[in-house]
Amino acid sequence: MLLGCIADDLTGATDLALMLSRSGLRTVQVNGLPENDLDLSGIDAVVVALKSRTIAPADAVAQSLAAARWLKAAGARRYYFKYCSTFDSTDAGNIGPVTEALLDFAGGGYTIACPAFPAGGRTIYMGNLYVNGVPLAESPMRDHPLTPMRDSDLRRVLQRQTSLKVGHVGYPAVEKGGEAIREAMAAEQAAGRQIAVVDAIDNRHLASIGMAIADLPLVTAGSGVALGLPEAYRALGLIDALTPPPRTIEAPPGRAVVLAGSCSTATRGQVAAAIEAGVPHFRIDPIEIAEGWLKPVDVLDWLTVQADDTAPLIYSSDDPETVRQVQERLGRDGAGHLVETFMADVARPLPERGFSRFLVAGGETSGAVVGALGVKALSIGPEIDPGVPWTRSRSGPDVALALKSGNFGTSDFFLKAWRYLK
Repeated sequence: MLLGCIADDLTGATDLALMLSRSGLRTVQVNGLPENDLDLSGIDAVVVALKSRTIAPADAVAQSLAAARWLKAAGARRYYFKYCSTFDSTDAGNIGPVTEALLDFAGGGYTIACPAFPAGGRTIYMGNLYVNGVPLAESPMRDHPLTPMRDSDLRRVLQRQTSLKVGHVGYPAVEKGGEAIREAMAAEQAAGRQIAVVDAIDNRHLASIGMAIADLPLVTAGSGVALGLPEAYRALGLIDALTPPPRTIEAPPGRAVVLAGSCSTATRGQVAAAIEAGVPHFRIDPIEIAEGWLKPVDVLDWLTVQADDTAPLIYSSDDPETVRQVQERLGRDGAGHLVETFMADVARPLPERGFSRFLVAGGETSGAVVGALGVKALSIGPEIDPGVPWTRSRSGPDVALALKSGNFGTSDFFLKAWRYLK
């Protein structure tokens, strides 16, 4: 193994695993701290999916270091800390503390921060993050129920989380290519700045950044930077050859289901499009769960009577105002945990009932569902939309899984995803 990766949520891990696979590294994703007997023969990169984005910083650091120690023991020579392309982290958040801890673990020195993912509409210019051309603080992320983003300047956001000095490698250097980026990073390091936010507005920039940072022991970024790293590693002689990604994936026979827990704008649009197209649907109301009026068996009974050739939609997605009202009544964390636990309880018995194809929307929901199914490792398949592949379990029940970050995917995602399965 060359590259050991630590992702702060499940869908983010899948996104990164896809980028690495697409760019030529043979990649496996593991969910939670890997088992010691995991077979890594023929594998170039391992992505460890944690659930650390919104937990206490000290806990996030402890989990991330445990993953890093396992990856080191398994032979990792480089490390990659993956966070969301919208930098989901409050002023008391985890990106800064985890970066500090992992940088020290990797031997100190210098690293970058670059959540840019142009294919998904995430770009960085003058240190500011844009979502589909809109400043982060003016985008729908402003109203995220767990990590509302109210500042577009990543330098300020990150500096509030870390004692390390945060600098910047700007567009002029990035536009000139890898050598100019290296020179700019060296200048930042000479000025005592140990983390640099790096601008990027297209995939050409990501390739240049990859060439400039291939020798760094630790990279911190979204998934976009992974597009340029494999070729850079090959050029440095760290890997002999790149492996073409899979074009198709064999899916086990069985029924399909969609479980949507995200309340992001993208997922709400996907829910609306599926309902408009006539997809059978069941709405999960957190208040009804809390009051005991709605139980998992009610959803399971409903699923039983749906046609076998449909992909029924079970969703809790709702608009920001309704989410706010629910959180006021149940608590911010309490409302989310309630829905995640409910979705997990629905998912757990589904393989025994003939369901083998799962499309799950939302990082927290994906983590809960995969945990309930007992899936510990995933093989990476073809890309459905930027950042979202089909996967197939390497442990636990034999299932195909599409694990979608709430913000990702086109409006028809729930309708078109199935055509990529064989």
